[in-house]
Amino acid sequence: MIYKDFQDIKLSSLGLGAMRLPVIDGDDSRIDEEASMEMVAYAMEQGINYYDTAWGYHSGNSELVMGKALGRYPRESYYLATKFPGYDLANMDKVEEIFEKQLEKCGVEYFDFYLFHNVCEMNIDAYLDEKYGIFPYLMKQKENGRIRHLGFSAHGSYDVMKRFLDAYGEQMEFCQIQLNWMDWNFQNAKEKVELLKEHGIPVWVMEPLRGGRLTSLSEEHTQKLKELREEESAAAWAFRFLQAIPEVKVVLSGMSNMEQLKENIHTFSEDQSLTEKEMEALLGIAGEMLEKNILPCTACHYCVSHCPKGLNIPELLELYNEDRFTGGGFIAPMALMAVPDEKQPNACIGCRSCEAVCPQQIKISEAMSDFAKKMGK
Repeated sequence: MIYKDFQDIKLSSLGLGAMRLPVIDGDDSRIDEEASMEMVAYAMEQGINYYDTAWGYHSGNSELVMGKALGRYPRESYYLATKFPGYDLANMDKVEEIFEKQLEKCGVEYFDFYLFHNVCEMNIDAYLDEKYGIFPYLMKQKENGRIRHLGFSAHGSYDVMKRFLDAYGEQMEFCQIQLNWMDWNFQNAKEKVELLKEHGIPVWVMEPLRGGRLTSLSEEHTQKLKELREEESAAAWAFRFLQAIPEVKVVLSGMSNMEQLKENIHTFSEDQSLTEKEMEALLGIAGEMLEKNILPCTACHYCVSHCPKGLNIPELLELYNEDRFTGGGFIAPMALMAVPDEKQPNACIGCRSCEAVCPQQIKISEAMSDFAKKMGK
């Protein structure tokens, strides 16, 4: 197992994410405890020492099961991470109640790592609002030794992350972002890594396989990779990409069965970072995949000044592209929650004034109509 230095401890480079544990009859709320216990036992045996859960994973049952599974081992033999569920604005005034319940559910007296969960467009104002007292409460728990390391996870834009860091960056010790070879450019992950580097904050990775999307490549793209590394699977390529980014300390993988766990542990048994040539090939495949699935908006903003409704068209097209490529998901709907009703995709009146000045000749009005339908509006 590869280990990375973080302050005065060594963390396994591969962490077990408890968002996609094995379940019974396809019901996400019914975790297969026996199978999960076996996976945790094998992970511990093979040197994984970082375990990541959260309040809402598996309808609230992930923390319970991980508490049981890890409770069989000496407390100092593993590092446990969970998060304050600020993705739900109804939780903002319940930080103490939730934190105490999380300790109870996990059966521990402290959390090694604790995060502000999912800092994004929808909740950034609430996270920064002093009336909720979230930040001072968590800092107090850190002072009392009930949180050993405090950080945050972010699905939001670069600008949202910057706002959070401007407010709390000096106290943040780590940050968990969606990072993979597809999002290196598509979701500006490269710029986000640079932003964190400027603040001296190491990177934790979530969605290294983009929910499994990066393990199902076309025959043509699979062959391109096989010509460079014959024995490596698509999943291994994704992890090798991350091994080449020095700012990355922990890569979280939500493994659903023992086969996935064993394969990933094998990949992390040694560092075989991608060469520059291999990185170029992988990012080239990303570009080809995106060309087939997204609209070629360059965010020139010519359209914005010609929109009678004042829509932020480049921002909406970016979210539309995310939704198209992912085939749904939560990022676009979540970001739209922060957009006023009069600036939503369904506010487009189809006048096509924007299209008359679009250098890429994008059929913007059709995209807005389709986006509105996908969002149920």
